[in-house]
Amino acid sequence: MTKQNTIIYTDSLKDNFDKIYVLYYSRMHRFAKEYVLSDEDAENIVQDVFLLLWERKDVLDIRISLVSYLFSLVKNKCLDFIRHQHVVDAYKNDLSLKLSALELLNYTLSSEEDIERIVINAVERLPERCRLIFLKSRVEGKKYKEIAEELGISVNTVENQMSIALKKLRIELKDFLPLLAFLINC
Repeated sequence: MTKQNTIIYTDSLKDNFDKIYVLYYSRMHRFAKEYVLSDEDAENIVQDVFLLLWERKDVLDIRISLVSYLFSLVKNKCLDFIRHQHVVDAYKNDLSLKLSALELLNYTLSSEEDIERIVINAVERLPERCRLIFLKSRVEGKKYKEIAEELGISVNTVENQMSIALKKLRIELKDFLPLLAFLINC
């Protein structure tokens, strides 16, 4: 599109905003709903896009078709929304874990021995090789290279086994992680 067409297009945007809204709103709404799933969230996203379009109608310099421009705006708003939802969900999950840990603290843990027993049981349930490598690293304080040499395996294998061990322990101790983190940092 030439600069002249862009100016004409921008001028028509100012003059015909209502028509543009009626013409494209439902298409943009359907598009947004495919990604955010909620009808209300899709509606909010599309409303935000048209509000942005209205607020910037005097300064817009659209160099692509209006439809492409609108789809790009809606797509970017959907991406922002989804990213935000991931942050909110992670925060809620974190709060849920902390709540569970606090509730368990009142009912299941009466001493440090209880906590130690829970951790030892979780470590004992690790696969044999993972447990051996985990204990050499975390209890004996050996470096991965030392463990690899001692067991006749590669450092990469030690790293992989530690990754497996830590993942399994995180799952096994998920209800106690906030409490354990607090006790370790005391």
